[in-house]
Amino acid sequence: MKKIMAETGELKPNTLFIEVAGSGLPEVDGLFVPSTAPSAKSESGTASTPGYWNGRMAWDRADGKSARSPALSYSNSYKSWRICRLDGHLAYDVTCDDEMPPTDREWHVYRKGVAPAPKVVLHYYDPREPCPMPNVVFVLGGPGAGKGTMCELAESQLGWTHLSTGDLLRAERQAGGSTAAVIEEYMTAGKLVPNEIIVSLLRNAMATVTRTTGKNNFLLDGFPRSLSNLEGWYEIFGRKTELPKMLYFECPYAVLEQRVLSRARYTGRSDDNSESIKLRFDTFKAETLPTVEVFKSKAKCVEVDTSQDRQAVYEVVCNNLAEYTNEKFAAKPLTERAEILLGLRSYPNSRKA
Repeated sequence: MKKIMAETGELKPNTLFIEVAGSGLPEVDGLFVPSTAPSAKSESGTASTPGYWNGRMAWDRADGKSARSPALSYSNSYKSWRICRLDGHLAYDVTCDDEMPPTDREWHVYRKGVAPAPKVVLHYYDPREPCPMPNVVFVLGGPGAGKGTMCELAESQLGWTHLSTGDLLRAERQAGGSTAAVIEEYMTAGKLVPNEIIVSLLRNAMATVTRTTGKNNFLLDGFPRSLSNLEGWYEIFGRKTELPKMLYFECPYAVLEQRVLSRARYTGRSDDNSESIKLRFDTFKAETLPTVEVFKSKAKCVEVDTSQDRQAVYEVVCNNLAEYTNEKFAAKPLTERAEILLGLRSYPNSRKA
């Protein structure tokens, strides 16, 4: 089938880019772009076309220095993906039948290679060009309003990418980077982390997801939490760019407190306690509600009553994401996990070891 498709030109254009880095043979490192090698027969007799070799996508070095074209391709004879040196000799390979060069495992050092093997990253957009603008929906609400649950559902069922500022901050804190101590101090006190840290984490996360997965729809959970956050957004994307829609999850404080204390039994989060909840809610009212009012004044805010049943809340979320949701995701049946999150089935009973 691959041979026929290659010969008739029915293969979809290769528009992907590959970045190779960290090899023991530095000349191998660099950007690889869709191959422009003319139509020819490969070593297995398969007719290949520009951007393809052996019926699979293939790449040349962006600098054009390789003696072999394509420089990164699949061998039907050896059942492996291969990367060559500048002189054309093979340096690294992976024996597998994957449709694309593997990015989730270590490559093998071939005869003319030098350890260590490189790391391979797939890019859906040319990394030499600015990252495409993301399609964003802001999601705000008090602690325990159900933002995380609805965003998880939208990610698994509708194909959106859920980015939680809280999760990004906790991950950065755990990684022990240069801002870890500052993040720890602010989060423990129930205060908002400095704007430049939050905006930087979001920008980097969206760019990474867009470039490496091709996904461009994002739910930003917990952003913008302040007018300062909103200013940070303007600084990156410009004031002339249309302001994203906001989903504002409303819920009475008594209900929020009960939800957070209930989840504290299994989350292990240090800020899921009565004192921190009160601090976080007071901060939310003082810092975040003015931001919500800005979106309301611009008719960009959709208010969602999350004290109602989860199915009704999810329906509102689906309707407001429908414009950019891929139809194949919208038509996908609910998974078991989704049914649990929506209260349509019980959590499985825990089993004793």
